[in-house]
Amino acid sequence: MRRLKRFFVVLGMGLAGMSIWTASPLLALWVGSQVQGGGPPSMAAVVVVIAVLATTTLILARLLSWLSAIDDRLAGRKHRLRRAPWLESMRGERAHYPGEQVNLSALERVLVVVVLLAFLAFQVWFFFFAGAPFATS
Repeated sequence: MRRLKRFFVVLGMGLAGMSIWTASPLLALWVGSQVQGGGPPSMAAVVVVIAVLATTTLILARLLSWLSAIDDRLAGRKHRLRRAPWLESMRGERAHYPGEQVNLSALERVLVVVVLLAFLAFQVWFFFFAGAPFATS
């Protein structure tokens, strides 16, 4: 039962991660278009798009954090505050705990896959569907 719960938590992480790239910008553009109505773009519509995009992205990031905490609890991992690797000293003073290996969490793995999928989707769109991006006039 625990594996099934973890599967759905990781699936939720994947959906939330993809939503940051897809649903959040689309929702922001749709709300901005409702504010705009017609005519040339107004500053109000641009501000609304930025505000909605920031808000929905923040909500999805918090959802990812919450799902990651649930996954850690289901996997039996202790929650330990970790210092970001880019903030650590490069002099070999890193903290090593006896009997503990550094592994990627489920959230980190999901986000790597999501970014790779988004990059691949962009490449496919750019080279096959964007229509003559390198054509000169």
